[in-house]
Order: sequence, then structure tokens, then C-alpha cells
Amino acid sequence: MADKSQKKVAAGLAKLLADTYAVYLKTHGYHWNVRGPNFGSLHNLFMTQYTEMWASIDLIAERIRALGEYAPQGYAAFADLSDIKDGDPKRDAEAMLKELVADHATLVATAKAAREGADDVTASLIDARVEAHEKHAWMLRVSIG
Repeated sequence: MADKSQKKVAAGLAKLLADTYAVYLKTHGYHWNVRGPNFGSLHNLFMTQYTEMWASIDLIAERIRALGEYAPQGYAAFADLSDIKDGDPKRDAEAMLKELVADHATLVATAKAAREGADDVTASLIDARVEAHEKHAWMLRVSIG
């Protein structure tokens, strides 16, 4: 991969990292704050999803480093890169689900944009993220009343 191309792909991965971290935080917060008759199943679903995203955050950051760039770190850096907004713990369960479905769609779009010009290893990582976020969105969608 050419140096200029590496920088572009790493920048795309940095946005993916920031968006993933933002959705991870929101999902974890909704795990704590969800309420209602489906509390147990949603509490567990959110935990499954934020746990999966937590593991992926490290993989994305390490791939950025493997491309020779620094991975962004810290809330301010992530906020500058991400379009994902913080969650509101006062939302009802259905609103939480709908918001997370939209956030996963954003993550899929971010991942697909980052794939342009990626080498095979990076493309494989990105494809795995697309698959994971599409599955997360599906699981959330079918949980909406």
C-alpha cells in the first residue's frame, strides 16, 4: 500500500474506531438504564453487543498502528471524529432500540467508506465489522415492539 493510500485508509479506520467507541459507550449506558417489560432480554442483548464492540475497538486501533499511523485516543479525539451522538438514559426501550439501529447503520456506512483502497488484511477486518454491525442492527430491529 502506498504511503498516501495508507494514510487515507488509516483515517477511515480512525473514524470507524471513534464511531465504534461512541456506539459501544451508548450501548453500555443503555444496558444500565433500559427499563420496562423486556428489561432482562434487552439488558442481555445490549451486554452481548457492547462486549463484542469492546473487543473490536482494540483490533481497529491496532490495525491503524500496523498501517504506521497513531490511533486516536481520548474522548475529545473521538468526539471530533464521530458523528454519533450520546445516548439519553431517560429514553424508553423502544427509542433506545431505534437509535441504536440507526447508529449501527452509520457504523456500516463508515466501515464501507474506510474500505476504499484497503489492503486485503484491512479489508478483511472491515468486512468483519460490517457483518457484525449488520447483525447487531438486525437483532435490535427485531426487538422493537
